[in-house]
Amino acid sequence: MRLYLASYRMDTVQPLLDLAGPGARAVVVSNALDLIPEADRRAYAAQVHDPIADLRDAGLAAEPLDLRHYFGKPDQLDRTLAGVGLIWAVGGNAFLLRRAMAQSGLDQILVRRLAEDSLVYGGWSAGACVAGATLRGLHLMDDPDPVAPGYDPAPIWEGLALVDFAIVPHFASDHAESEAAARAAAWMTEQGIAHRTLRDGEAVVGRGDVVEVVGRNDPI
Repeated sequence: MRLYLASYRMDTVQPLLDLAGPGARAVVVSNALDLIPEADRRAYAAQVHDPIADLRDAGLAAEPLDLRHYFGKPDQLDRTLAGVGLIWAVGGNAFLLRRAMAQSGLDQILVRRLAEDSLVYGGWSAGACVAGATLRGLHLMDDPDPVAPGYDPAPIWEGLALVDFAIVPHFASDHAESEAAARAAAWMTEQGIAHRTLRDGEAVVGRGDVVEVVGRNDPI
């Protein structure tokens, strides 16, 4: 299983490139942002940050993947992902992204493809959070209730369990969600939920049975 779960964007990108390999086909999933108007999203990509451009600049063949086109069509999504070597999920609302993964069947496809070692999964913030064991506690960072058109109303509290702990991004960082991250981590500690906090610039990297944090010196 190959994983790259970052707190913020691709600050420590080389391990991701090492996992994916040169020239890998990549798709970028931005459904965590589906509560934001499309015009605002395009403006942000043009003026601030464009993950597709970043991956292309790093030598990968990257294209967008909108999971809403595959709601209720998991077999079609499976065929679309044939030959894709990296799925990169951006930040936003973790609960919305988790719904999109379930409604499209990506959650099950990911589990299978990762077990086959035919795919790398990576993401930052919400994209990292959904890979954890649970989303409980992250309600203190993301509102679990709002949904975009076409989404199921009920939140999904179970993560993909690609790692056996919850992930709390933006912890002790110069980020607008840093205080919420501290509250989420404290709540998880009180509830006895295994979790790992990530500062911006850090990422959980998994290769096979080895899971480590890059971007800092202390082991998890």
